[in-house]
Amino acid sequence: MKIVTFTDFGDNFVDDKHDLCHVEVGCGEKNADILVLDITTIFDYEEKKHDVMKEKCVSIAIIDDHDDYDAFKNFGIDAWINREDLSELNGLLNLAEKRFLS
Repeated sequence: MKIVTFTDFGDNFVDDKHDLCHVEVGCGEKNADILVLDITTIFDYEEKKHDVMKEKCVSIAIIDDHDDYDAFKNFGIDAWINREDLSELNGLLNLAEKRFLS
């Protein structure tokens, strides 16, 4: 599964079975299954998401507080994870793959 991130959250939260790429280093075109962003990268996400995502793609937002959630709900984000829960990101990725991408 190809994961394109718009924010640097550390690749230690993602299993090696997933292909992780940061959008700024170039990830190819239209091959992302999952996009990961946070509040500081929401506008980069909006600007570049169609360049990197497959037709069927899931977006996951990392939130720092409740205000972030309120901001994201207007952008059609599929799933959210609290920054302090990033150790559980891989489980969310696997769940997204099963529920949205299979």
